[in-house]
Amino acid sequence: MNRGTEIFTVLSRYGLADWIHQLNLDFAKGILKANDGELLSKYSREARIRMAISDLGPTFIKLGQILSTRPDIVGVELADELKKLQADVPADSFDAVKKTLESELCQPIESIFARFDVEPIASASIGQVHLAELLNGKTVVVKVQHAAIEKKVNEDLDILAGFAALAERLPEFAPYRPTTTVAEFQRALRRELDYGREERNMLQFAAQFSDDETVLIPAVYSEYCTSRVLTMEYIEGVKLSQREALEEMEVNFAEVARRGAELYVSMIFDHGFYHADPHPGNILVLPGDVIGLLDFGMVGRIDDRLREEMEDLLVGLTSGDADMLSSVIMRWGTLPKELDDNSLRREISDFIGDYAHRPLEKMNFGEVINDMFRIIRSYQIALPPQVAMLLKTMVMLDGTGRLLDPEFNLVQLLQRHRRRIMMKRFSPKRRWRKWTRFYREMERLAEVAPRRMSEMLEQVRTGRFDVHLDHRMLGPTVNRLVTGIVASSLFLGSALMLSMKVPPLLFHHRTPVVRPLEETSDSEQTPPAQTQYTDDTSYMGMRDISIMGMSGLIISFGISLRLLLAINKSGHLDRPE
Repeated sequence: MNRGTEIFTVLSRYGLADWIHQLNLDFAKGILKANDGELLSKYSREARIRMAISDLGPTFIKLGQILSTRPDIVGVELADELKKLQADVPADSFDAVKKTLESELCQPIESIFARFDVEPIASASIGQVHLAELLNGKTVVVKVQHAAIEKKVNEDLDILAGFAALAERLPEFAPYRPTTTVAEFQRALRRELDYGREERNMLQFAAQFSDDETVLIPAVYSEYCTSRVLTMEYIEGVKLSQREALEEMEVNFAEVARRGAELYVSMIFDHGFYHADPHPGNILVLPGDVIGLLDFGMVGRIDDRLREEMEDLLVGLTSGDADMLSSVIMRWGTLPKELDDNSLRREISDFIGDYAHRPLEKMNFGEVINDMFRIIRSYQIALPPQVAMLLKTMVMLDGTGRLLDPEFNLVQLLQRHRRRIMMKRFSPKRRWRKWTRFYREMERLAEVAPRRMSEMLEQVRTGRFDVHLDHRMLGPTVNRLVTGIVASSLFLGSALMLSMKVPPLLFHHRTPVVRPLEETSDSEQTPPAQTQYTDDTSYMGMRDISIMGMSGLIISFGISLRLLLAINKSGHLDRPE
């Protein structure tokens, strides 16, 4: 409850700042300030979202980093802003680290390491990194999870799931698919909490590139690895982000950029298993222009079918084939019900036309993919997570290559590899694998189909065959119809009660009036005096108003107004089908 209140407070603060900015309330802009004292109204909406996520802590920072790979959901501008998120998490004390190590490795720290640096060299959202030396003299890097981080993450994930369920009901959040996005994030973060998965990833990459002397994957010491501790070889190199140090090494920037791109093309199209976070801080350059990779927590896997779709996409982009590109996007994505296929194809055709006549050396791959993401999001097409991650990885690869060499061009490199990629697609090995898969599916169908047909015929013969129809949007339609009938019935009943002056009544008062006695003879008995009543209370000419009738009338008007607003909001009030 305390954490939920804290999250709600932060979101309310930044949400109020966004509301003040949108309404341009100058008198209120100085009320809310960022942590550095700057006015929140000076920042863009995307920057305010990033700042709110940063204030919410490690779990939400991880969410932002994952969303930065999904421009098809959050948009290119917000995805670019979320790339700036960095987790600045205080490191645990050495006593806490020692306790975790000894608990996980089941032996004293002195019996494993000859030296273990007390101060960490880095502290991220999930864990922190220490330099150490094994008893055999090998220098290693030890990643240790923060104490109780799993409990904190699970609490935040539960709160996120609750917020997503609420946001799903709000029309302005519906395009972001809150429930689906949070579910995807939960799977990704829980995988990242397991260092054993990262260990297996490193072992697989090491096996893939064991014969390639231009690539270095850190060795893993599996006997000192658990789900919360990861011990790996220490690689002494220079990160791509350290430009001056690279220049001192006399690195061939063009060669490193080309070699890195070739490495990723091989991982994606040859192995179907790739390092999905190629930003400059995760790539090292060693003497001899050898490339070293770090941080294998985020990896991507693609099967033969997805690989072929990706090949079609690249062929469509590099050859200017709008029809192929449109069909790939529609096969990939989850399409909205009201998708206009012809409009999408025309927009894709215009998109291809913008780049078709540009020279390859002037074509920016990141710009091309980001423009494609904008089109996909404008039509509310949801890409599968592995597709979005793959495209974003290639955009990041293009940016890293240009950071090294301004003349680097990923499109040109892919154009050179297009023939090899397509030839590999039609290789006998892949054809055989595809036909084997097709044969297995047909064999299974041949086994199942006769039995299913027999069951269906038996149901028809015995009269138990049912056809279940799914009436789309029938539920809301019936609800509105019933609501309309209830409102009209309430109106008619209330009108009758008003006309018949059913008590209790409002503005009803009777004033007694004594009628004069008639003259009578002495012989006749004097009749008693007669009293009559007159109504003299009214309001705007109205009197004797049935309270129950008026209440029912007001309620029926309220229900009718609510019904009209709901129909108008859905866009079906006066629009022909």
